[in-house]
Amino acid sequence: MRVPLEISYRNVEKTDYIENMIREKSSKLERFSDHIISCRVAVERLHRHQQTGQPFRVRIELSIPPGHELVADKNSTEGNIHNTLPIVLKDAFSALERQLKKLAEQQRGKTKKHPAQEANAMVSRMFRDENYGFIKSLDGRDIYFHRNSVVNNDFDRLEVGTGVRFVEEEGDRGPQASTVQIIDKTGAF
Repeated sequence: MRVPLEISYRNVEKTDYIENMIREKSSKLERFSDHIISCRVAVERLHRHQQTGQPFRVRIELSIPPGHELVADKNSTEGNIHNTLPIVLKDAFSALERQLKKLAEQQRGKTKKHPAQEANAMVSRMFRDENYGFIKSLDGRDIYFHRNSVVNNDFDRLEVGTGVRFVEEEGDRGPQASTVQIIDKTGAF
């Protein structure tokens, strides 16, 4: 980490055991990404009531370039004496570890691609007043679509450059899209 680990306590006694546990678990996060800028851990005891035991809250914030903030926020279950502070800490670090693994896979390009979720065209022209437009398929063909062909009434969300998935059929004047679904934001295609 480029910035030293920050640990804060609120209504919780700072012990060597808890401090060492936090330091050990935060250093293990670097196994999944060696680009971690900073890690902040906040440990607090929520309002203390006789019936609810001692509920704890652990919040971990991790900064990773370019501009990623990962956050894990875990609470012990009210009234469950088994959720001690070490258990809540483990749960919070486990949740953050899953997020970090997922981000690392995305950054390395190892995330699985699902063909059904990939855009196979993008909006090339829009004629909002006339309730139609054209999409350009991956093979470069212009295909007509009507407002009624857009799934979830998303016609007004479409812009030139929006990535879409479509089903093609033969219309009276050539190919047309019978089902158009937004997949990517504008410019992401």
